[in-house]
Amino acid sequence: MKFMQKLQAAERLNDSLLCVGLDPDPGKFPAPWKGDAGRIYDFCAAIVDATKDVVSAFKPQIAYFAAHRAEDQLEQLMTHIKRNAPHVPVILDAKRGDIGATAEQYAREAFERYQADAVTLSPFMGRDSVEPYLRYPDRGAFLLCRTSNPGGDDWQMQRLADVPGQPRLFEHLAAIAQGDWNTNGQLGLVVGATYPKEIERVRALAPTLPLLIPGVGAQGGDAAATVAAGWRQDAGTVIVNSSRAILYASAGEDFAAAARRVALATRDALRPATGA
Repeated sequence: MKFMQKLQAAERLNDSLLCVGLDPDPGKFPAPWKGDAGRIYDFCAAIVDATKDVVSAFKPQIAYFAAHRAEDQLEQLMTHIKRNAPHVPVILDAKRGDIGATAEQYAREAFERYQADAVTLSPFMGRDSVEPYLRYPDRGAFLLCRTSNPGGDDWQMQRLADVPGQPRLFEHLAAIAQGDWNTNGQLGLVVGATYPKEIERVRALAPTLPLLIPGVGAQGGDAAATVAAGWRQDAGTVIVNSSRAILYASAGEDFAAAARRVALATRDALRPATGA
């Protein structure tokens, strides 16, 4: 099944637009696991098992594994998700951005080693830095477009004098991702929940693309405003990510149950704007 079809199927089955980000920080683990990087898999697998029926996707952030030499635990986690939640797509949050043979290796890492359904990419180096990922026809790629960090303004909000209408960089990226770059219907865009006006603008420029929207929860993005800005009937879907607010809902042994409660509440908060 192609990524976009799998995503849509998971949204329907679980009645959810929520993506749970898997950003394991051993320093925040519950006792007696606190500080133990050897428990990264155990912690994340417990979160997956507690939320697999209320999410549309999972999004492991590779740096949280690599920093602790836990890539083998990430592989183990990916296998766990495929076995126990095969209907839920996995977006590897890697933000890769390189060209030629190097991009081919990063694509192999994401799609062959980790068996991710999709990956996040930085498109700064242009179309040929994205193309190697699109050679996997059943996988997806989300391009950073309007990110939630304040420093995103440094580039993304600048106007392009050489492009008709002088769009801002993020607007131009949304337009070409909707158009010439999306030859096989595999692309999506990353747009931060902290900028609902920009989400609305991206949706206007890229009406059919899925939008991966981080920033709800600990980063302060408003769930209902986020969906209202990006969700449209019969348009590209939205995938609203929450990480820390769900992962660390409790520092006790009930962390998985607490994560489920917050995930359910967040899922429900995303519904009103869709009319569900």
